[in-house]
Amino acid sequence: MTDLSGAVAPVRPAAELGELVDLVRDRLARDAATLTPRLVAEALRERGRPVGDATVLAVHDELRRDVVGAGPLEPLLRLPGVTDVLVNGPDQVHVDRGAGLELTGVRFPDDRAVRRLAQRLAASAGRRLDDASPYVDLRLPDGSRFHAVLAPLARPGTTISLRVPRQRVFTLEELVAAGVVPAPGAELLARVVRARLAFLVSGGTGTGKTTLLNALLSLVPPGERLVLVEDASELRPDHPHVVGLEARPANIEGAGAVTLQTLVRQALRMRPDRLVVGEVRGAEVVDMLAAMNTGHEGGCGTIHANGAAEVPSRVEGLGLAAGMARDAVHSQLHAALDVVVHVGRDRDGRRRVRQLGVVGWERGEGLVVDEAVGFGADGSLRRGPAHDRLRSLLDRGEHG
Repeated sequence: MTDLSGAVAPVRPAAELGELVDLVRDRLARDAATLTPRLVAEALRERGRPVGDATVLAVHDELRRDVVGAGPLEPLLRLPGVTDVLVNGPDQVHVDRGAGLELTGVRFPDDRAVRRLAQRLAASAGRRLDDASPYVDLRLPDGSRFHAVLAPLARPGTTISLRVPRQRVFTLEELVAAGVVPAPGAELLARVVRARLAFLVSGGTGTGKTTLLNALLSLVPPGERLVLVEDASELRPDHPHVVGLEARPANIEGAGAVTLQTLVRQALRMRPDRLVVGEVRGAEVVDMLAAMNTGHEGGCGTIHANGAAEVPSRVEGLGLAAGMARDAVHSQLHAALDVVVHVGRDRDGRRRVRQLGVVGWERGEGLVVDEAVGFGADGSLRRGPAHDRLRSLLDRGEHG
């Protein structure tokens, strides 16, 4: 892991500065006052503390970081290429800039400071985070995905996970240049989109599923209407006709929730040319399968799976949890899905497309996904047993 302390200065205050900050924080809480340098000076004078300009500004800046934006994490969120900022208690703050996790020099005074930041971020989105509700998963007003778990449920302290939204969508050509997609793979993926094949992008957390799906959706002809259904809005394809629907959790009173399953049903009434489910992970799989079997060609989404071959069992588990019989899940998925694109991370943290699989059927097994094309770490291509089936699907879709 790389130490970023040279790029981002540690924020642990000296013991004396921390004491002064606490004094002013108490005054702010007591009087519900607005943070200003003048108020800082007044609060310090009340306690007989020195009020030199340097001290006042140091205390003011420290408190401002604590009450504005993401506090001490704000500089990390602005680093070029950062995708994730992860806090594991007060002494471990990591970032991911596309090459794996890097330990930074950012520190918090104690776990109370991490907890305060987590609670403030949750409150900014209208959510509760306390001992009665010790975890939260939501989207912040700036579009960042925010997740937190309070100590002592989390060790070594309160955890914060921030997923940073992309400022712009990568093109498929840029993913090729970055080594995420080999050139032969990019051509095949573009053909999958042109042929209106239904596909899922599979992979683990942080492997680049959304990044790849954004690039592929940007290839959809401009005359087609995309309707996106997501738990947290992350897809931003470069396309002129996009309608996004975002799920909503229950409020503090436990009311007002809107589920992905409900939104998928609404999307079907919006005349989508392509229905996109940002992440298939619950009961919405039933409605998605129904939609993909009613003439909505080119439907797609992402799903967590360890490999393309694991997708049928993953969908089967979701379908069973939603009340579908195993045979029904397999038969509907077989009729609905054409291709699985699997992405993963190498040991050095680099994300890349690893394989394209084609859906098939085996007697006694049910639905299977057979490898059509695999890609080595060096970009080399290997033909799998389903290569000819993929070529047939592409030819039929492009000329059908």
